[in-house]
Amino acid sequence: MLDSLKPIKQYFVNNFRQLSVFLLIIAYFIFLFISLYKIQIRDSEYYKDLGDRQYSGKSQDLARGRIFFSDKDGSKGDLVADTIEVEKEDKSGNILKVENRIYPYDSIGAKVVGFVAYNENDRVGRYGIEKYYNDVLLRDNEKFWTNFFAEIFGNATGTLTSDDPVNEGDIVLTIDGEMEKYLHEVLLDTQKKWKSDTIGGIIMSPKDGRVVAMEELPTFDLNNFNKVDDIKVYKNDLVSGVYEMGSIIKPLTVAAALDAGKINLSSTYYDSGMRVLNGRNIHNYDGRARGTVNVQEILSQSLNVGIVHLVELLGGDGFSDYFKRYGLGSETGIDLPSEASGLTSNLDSKIFVDRATAGFGQGVALTPIQTVRALATLGNGGKLVNPYIVDSIEFKDGSVKKITPDQGEEIFDNKDTSENVTRMLVKVVDTALAKGAYKKDHYSIASKTGTAQMVAPNGKYYEDRYLHSIFAYYPAYDPEYIIFLYHTYPKGAEYASQTLTESLFKLIDFSISYYNIAPDR
Repeated sequence: MLDSLKPIKQYFVNNFRQLSVFLLIIAYFIFLFISLYKIQIRDSEYYKDLGDRQYSGKSQDLARGRIFFSDKDGSKGDLVADTIEVEKEDKSGNILKVENRIYPYDSIGAKVVGFVAYNENDRVGRYGIEKYYNDVLLRDNEKFWTNFFAEIFGNATGTLTSDDPVNEGDIVLTIDGEMEKYLHEVLLDTQKKWKSDTIGGIIMSPKDGRVVAMEELPTFDLNNFNKVDDIKVYKNDLVSGVYEMGSIIKPLTVAAALDAGKINLSSTYYDSGMRVLNGRNIHNYDGRARGTVNVQEILSQSLNVGIVHLVELLGGDGFSDYFKRYGLGSETGIDLPSEASGLTSNLDSKIFVDRATAGFGQGVALTPIQTVRALATLGNGGKLVNPYIVDSIEFKDGSVKKITPDQGEEIFDNKDTSENVTRMLVKVVDTALAKGAYKKDHYSIASKTGTAQMVAPNGKYYEDRYLHSIFAYYPAYDPEYIIFLYHTYPKGAEYASQTLTESLFKLIDFSISYYNIAPDR
């Protein structure tokens, strides 16, 4: 019997490799058959539904509130986000009604608006207003109220009921569509001219914090957001990025010294061109001494040594107290996601040079929106306003909620501080900025530029890379708007006055005409 099996055994020994391959092929086809059975028969409905959701989702899942810009009179303006219904035929020939989220303004205001995308199995707002107000825009009564307006609506527990209209509404932004488009255009032109890496701008009412325009480049097309090369472009660095702002911070130090009674408009000091503090050399941008000069020159000539003098007069703790009053190092509470608080530990340093350099915008990193809020105090009488992006919510039941954030606290002790520092900043425009070339006969403009070395990944400063910034508020003694612009690593010019002044005044001129702002001179 055993002898009769020897030929068979020998066959398997001689053909082991071929038989092994044959058995593997059989096993593969069995596995493939089972997998196809699961996908095409057993789990077909699941995968069909998944495919539909990847296209745009079922109508009942995607019903979502609309988002509008404002018009210049504050009324509801153009549509910037909507959901439209389209028909799609699935593989079985069934007609599905699906809804697409569309954005008529494409890339304009993209970082403010945000977009809708899948988060695991839920299609929700991602970035911008779409994320922050997801509970208002989403048509789902089972959701929880997650943002700070819950308390405003008298629902402190945060739980919504099916009778509560709060989570079913359209949103009207404070963003003015025409100003946003023009800001976008100016930033594009400026970036093209100076080849800056990033560029951004904010236009805000210093009276109440209403943001009428906010834009940052590079940006992306909201209707094709999935085609970006780097998802970092989704981030809104106007609220999430932190930067050393440089000399636009100097007016805050000057205002603190005025408010504390350490100087007045006729005060002088001796400018030696350089100071040694805790072993570090602090010098003016050109290293040149000015001798005995009026404190006006601290702003007109942007003198670092003058700022050191003011911080000395205030004392380290006194100086830091004022900078914290400005809200530096604290979130503004703006209704956009992922706001950063800044890096301001130097304000608490016991090493004097750390505080002295903070006085001219070095060693502390701030967000642009935080910076704008602080600078607005110079023109609005010292009121720390709360910036906001949403004007109103129009609920499904027909009711409308007007957003009226707290007006903010008064941070100056002296009622003349705002007017006095404004007078100094107006003189900067009238006589010093481009030698007075931008002075307006019928409008007073308060402005200051800033040029700051950028920080390298190793924590040291680049020798050839700068952040340029500029701000202005106008009409200066009762300002309607404050404008802030910045860009990183512009090429071909060293100072912000060279790269941003023209762009700033284009925006000022447009807004004066567009809003019909009355002259004050």
